[in-house]
Amino acid sequence: MSEDVSAAKETIKEGADTAVEKVKEVISERTSFAARQVGGVATALEKAGAEMESSGQAEVGRYARQIGRSVQTVARRMEGKDIGEIATMAEDFGRRQPLAFLGIAALAGLAASRFLTASAKRQTAAAPREPSIGLRPGIATTGGENYG
Repeated sequence: MSEDVSAAKETIKEGADTAVEKVKEVISERTSFAARQVGGVATALEKAGAEMESSGQAEVGRYARQIGRSVQTVARRMEGKDIGEIATMAEDFGRRQPLAFLGIAALAGLAASRFLTASAKRQTAAAPREPSIGLRPGIATTGGENYG
């Protein structure tokens, strides 16, 4: 009987270890995805800065490129980190580069609002519409004889 208990304990331990490894794997995938997204923002900032510099807005462009480089550094550091470490990194970045942090937050808000607006438009377009051909509310029609 003690062998059965030991075997059950070992099976439970193996199952728990497998579950922990799966959770770690999923979190790692998510943080890698987040790091790639932040890297994409950094690249966009650097490109926008270069365009501004070439179009006569050198000072603003230089600042945008500097922010882009800082964000790119954060993105590289995010790889392989857990959620708590990433949150700490975001706080540190916000303290070191408050304007950049606010700018990124504003861009994220703008992107989110555009996404939500686009989603709402898709839902409205997919919703069934009521007929609006001269029918008055509350009047039943049969065979087309009651046009308003």
